[in-house]
Amino acid sequence: MSLSPKSQQFIDQEERFGAHNYHPLPVVLSRGKGPYVWDVDGKRYFDFLSAYSAVNQGHCHPKIVKALSDQAQTLCLTSRAFYNDCLGPFEELMHDYFGYDKVLPMNSGAEAVETALKLTRKWGYLKKGIPENEAIIIGCEGNFHGRTITIISISTDPEAYKDYGPYTPGIEVIPYNDAEALEKVLEEKGAKVAGFLVEPIQGEAGVVVPDDGYLKTCYDLCKQYNVLFVADEVQTGIARTGKMLACEHEDVRPDILILGKAISGGVLPVSAVLADDEIMLTIKPGQHGSTYGGFPLACKVAMAALEVVREENLCEKAEYLGKIFRDEMNRMHSPFIKIVRGKGLLNAIVIEPHNGKQAWDVCLKMAELGVLAKPTHDHIIRFAPPLVISENELREAIGIIQQAIRMLE
Repeated sequence: MSLSPKSQQFIDQEERFGAHNYHPLPVVLSRGKGPYVWDVDGKRYFDFLSAYSAVNQGHCHPKIVKALSDQAQTLCLTSRAFYNDCLGPFEELMHDYFGYDKVLPMNSGAEAVETALKLTRKWGYLKKGIPENEAIIIGCEGNFHGRTITIISISTDPEAYKDYGPYTPGIEVIPYNDAEALEKVLEEKGAKVAGFLVEPIQGEAGVVVPDDGYLKTCYDLCKQYNVLFVADEVQTGIARTGKMLACEHEDVRPDILILGKAISGGVLPVSAVLADDEIMLTIKPGQHGSTYGGFPLACKVAMAALEVVREENLCEKAEYLGKIFRDEMNRMHSPFIKIVRGKGLLNAIVIEPHNGKQAWDVCLKMAELGVLAKPTHDHIIRFAPPLVISENELREAIGIIQQAIRMLE
């Protein structure tokens, strides 16, 4: 891609003064609205990454931005040293939406996963009676739950864990989409297993959708062995897969539910851990928290973001539009396209290298034509536009994606 001097200036600035922990596409964005973003030169793109599904409600949704603006002029932060008049209403709304007794608000998705891991261990010791410091948490190969030391201790991706050891103990990792592997570990070590942490669909791994029935079978095994079923719905939650929660596709109600990203509509970092009293109330005052967790600004933004999902029927839109995307891409029969998979508007194409071109080249060509997406694991492209995208807009973007692939064939 050719870059304007203006774009190159911002890229050079990041390269010089910022840590080199990302490899972005060479596009410098300055504005967003609905399913679109614009670069510093005024070129418009369809955003088909949605900040890894944080912007489900579209960029700068007016209702969410108004909630932010109104509250920002009133009270932004109190810390949890005091009560405020926003947290209680937010917690009640979360209860009404998701049906759990309690919510513990945090900020980032990784913080929420860490919170869930601590809560799982606490429950294991206080309620299940696991001997002190012997609790086991089971995770899955190919997972992506965040970047903290404990979370990367569960990772099987060398890019995530290499040179960060020693790793947190008390973790067992099994193959994803393999309920028999879970059963085997539970048979051998179930008495000391506190929880099973799983993504209903593995997003960062390349939108890996498990077999029908996998989640329900794993949930039933957890019940059999008195183990908590902990669902990381940071990326799959909030309507992305065609249901409010991806677990709902199999009528599974996690013991601990982890939410983030789109819970704020991409306006500021908000995350949450939900559980019933028997689990949540094992944590007492002073045993966990965050200065910004549940701050007034976050509460108002998250409430507006959740209301938008219902008011604009985003679950139903994601289900309907996702089928269109997969059908149209499957119709292409390109040598580049090995597999099209997904659920709702969380989809991916596994790219077969062709003519010396790979997924990165496809993404560069799409960006040139006006659609932004990003490869994961070199050979997979995720496609996750804001759920507010219209059918006509989606079909226009599909046409651009197909054109980009054809031009490289």
